[in-house]
Amino acid sequence: MPFVSIGGVALHHRYIEAKDTSRPIIFINSLGTDFRIWDDVIARLNGEMPMLVYDKRGHGLSDIGSGVRSIDDHVDDLSALIDHFGFNKVVLYGLSVGGMVAQGLCARRPELVQALILGDTAHKIGTAESWNSRIATVGRDGIEAIADAVLKGRFTPEFHARRAADLAGCRNMLTRQALPGYIGTCMAVRDADFTESARRIAVPTLCIVGDLDGSTPPELVRSLADLIPGARFEVIRNAGHIPGIEQPEALTALIRGFVASLDGQ
Repeated sequence: MPFVSIGGVALHHRYIEAKDTSRPIIFINSLGTDFRIWDDVIARLNGEMPMLVYDKRGHGLSDIGSGVRSIDDHVDDLSALIDHFGFNKVVLYGLSVGGMVAQGLCARRPELVQALILGDTAHKIGTAESWNSRIATVGRDGIEAIADAVLKGRFTPEFHARRAADLAGCRNMLTRQALPGYIGTCMAVRDADFTESARRIAVPTLCIVGDLDGSTPPELVRSLADLIPGARFEVIRNAGHIPGIEQPEALTALIRGFVASLDGQ
């Protein structure tokens, strides 16, 4: 289990090497998950491109450190992680809150970012009222209290009906996250607004969303794509908030095609 200390925070990560290419893609996971959500995609892309996955601060096996107060804390970790590996240019795939982290890194250190894949995310997610309600409930009753509602928005009805074991595993992943990391990241998303910086993104960008995403619906993700000059917008059918779990083949094809389009840039 590889760990690296970033500013005194131990981040759990996995680096997958590849031959004949130097452009790494970094996957940034969503709220209440760890990097295992990318397993099916990584298996399909193995050997084609270098890949780095990691558990955000306060998620999975990573430390919480001094806590999470804003998206900047996650951006700090990602920025230092890139420096640790000595990457010059990267492709960032940020899912949900991970997409906000990717936008934050691009705004802060645009010279590092060759391209963005922004999945099931937006420039602004939710309202202060909705996040404060979630934070209060979780703080009082734990993540278990909101698990059913979260999973309903996260996965399609078909997934709920036909993949009971996978759903149970995803529920375990959610409810076993460290409470301070979960609550802190909820606060970070609540306070984040990348509306203005999205208009200044100047790298190739692909925005992806599941057609049945109940957390960041297609129209919200489309509004992000509309802000970013020249951004592509793609919808994955029969997928919810985490297409890499429900439709890994379709998602892998989009990633592969987008990365191939960057050749020579």
